[in-house]
Amino acid sequence: MFELTGKTKFSSRTDILSGLTVALALVPEAVAFAFVAGVDPLVGLHAAFIVGLITAVFGGRPGMISGATGAIAIVLVALVAEHGIEYMFAAVVLMGVLQALAGLLRLGKFIRMVPHPVMLGFVNGLAIVIFLAQLSQFKTVDAEGQMQWMAGAPLYIMLGLVAATMGIIHFLPKWTRAIPSSLAAIVIITVAVKVLGINSPSIVDYLRSMTGDAGATLQGSWPAFSIPSVPFNLETLRIVLPYGIILAAVGLIESLLTLTLVDELTETRGRGNKECVAQGAANITCGFFGAMGGCAMIGQSMININSGGRGRLSGITASVVLLAFVLVASPVIEIVPVAALVGVMFMVVVGTFAWSSLNIMNKVPVSDVFIVILVSAVTVATDLAVAVFVGVIVSALVFAWKHAKVIHVFSRTDEAGTKIYSLRGPLFFGSAKSFGELFDPHSDPDNVILEFEHARVSDHSAIEAIDSLAERYLKLGKTLHLRHLSADCRKLLRKAGSLIEVNVMEDPIYHVADDALA
Repeated sequence: MFELTGKTKFSSRTDILSGLTVALALVPEAVAFAFVAGVDPLVGLHAAFIVGLITAVFGGRPGMISGATGAIAIVLVALVAEHGIEYMFAAVVLMGVLQALAGLLRLGKFIRMVPHPVMLGFVNGLAIVIFLAQLSQFKTVDAEGQMQWMAGAPLYIMLGLVAATMGIIHFLPKWTRAIPSSLAAIVIITVAVKVLGINSPSIVDYLRSMTGDAGATLQGSWPAFSIPSVPFNLETLRIVLPYGIILAAVGLIESLLTLTLVDELTETRGRGNKECVAQGAANITCGFFGAMGGCAMIGQSMININSGGRGRLSGITASVVLLAFVLVASPVIEIVPVAALVGVMFMVVVGTFAWSSLNIMNKVPVSDVFIVILVSAVTVATDLAVAVFVGVIVSALVFAWKHAKVIHVFSRTDEAGTKIYSLRGPLFFGSAKSFGELFDPHSDPDNVILEFEHARVSDHSAIEAIDSLAERYLKLGKTLHLRHLSADCRKLLRKAGSLIEVNVMEDPIYHVADDALA
């Protein structure tokens, strides 16, 4: 029923090895995001397993990795701090319901409305966010229990291991592609650190520095079913509904944009609505199994794609191996140096950032350059959802402003003394004011014809502008005739009680985009 692997000869092996690499990278991310949300690390690890597994099996984009994310954690932190973890579980369930509904209502297609400059800003901003998130690994706990930046030998060792990891990832594929270079780099660096006795912090050291517990471990248990312990009343709904809506929007935007990016990298096409339903089902499950919820992860998805993971088996492997680490193999994963994972993520940053956007700065309109920079900055300063909304709105305003200046007319007078205006360009809310300034009713003859053969009437503001122009002529005792106007527009004018005399002639085939007809 599900396509677990691609069609290449070694796709199963590649997917499994790639999934193992992703699982190693998921652990510190899940732990870190759990701390951001103010919950136990196991809550984040269980979310990474549940969301990753369900979306890998049922999602609309094979090869894309989902799990606990910073975008979700940032929204949850206020809810957990104010109302407690049980309300977080309830909000995650509601988030999942809204996401599943969005998929069933086929709203995933609206991601196509995101302009390319916004996409460039999205990937650049996320690359910067991923980079900044890794900087916390360069901090250590001092004697007073305070976090401070590394210095001296520990810093040089850390930088050396990170550089060695990046070097292996870059150069190994030139010699062999038998195993993913990221996985090879992690294994080689881990073995080197242990064999040479290099003093470098490991994943368990990171966990203990975050918790302040010298005995902290990644060892855990299976996720357990539990209905969120909250009152089932309107007051609870009032508390969780705003968070549920924001979480659903943030999760879907990040997931669908990541899906689009993976589509471009793999030259295939995912199914956005199916992914929405899968994300929703995963988050509903998280809410009932004590996990924090999540969405697609661009960093881990990039690791998977760059490691050769293309099929569903890669995501399934990542999730299952992650759970195996938690249940039985925590001693194995705990010895991995943090520097190796930082090196992997730095290579993700290099691969994610759209370097081509720097080369086209002087080749594209200034407005597009501004949008790329704006979306990148807002992504870093706030979150992805806000950045995308801002980018789309600014892009729409720029589009409207540019097209508002396109509208113009050509005029002539026929042998009968009738003045004919031929309108050119789109007539919509942005150009409605300019449209009215194109005519001079006082000096025009008694009969005026306005042709729409080369124009497009786009919205209700355009209808109002046409009607207002007709009234100006009517007050002067003159008549405005409309020619080549669409049937939809004529219907709207008559329904609104317009006084315009419409000359019904052979009309071009186009339609008015108006809410009354939607």
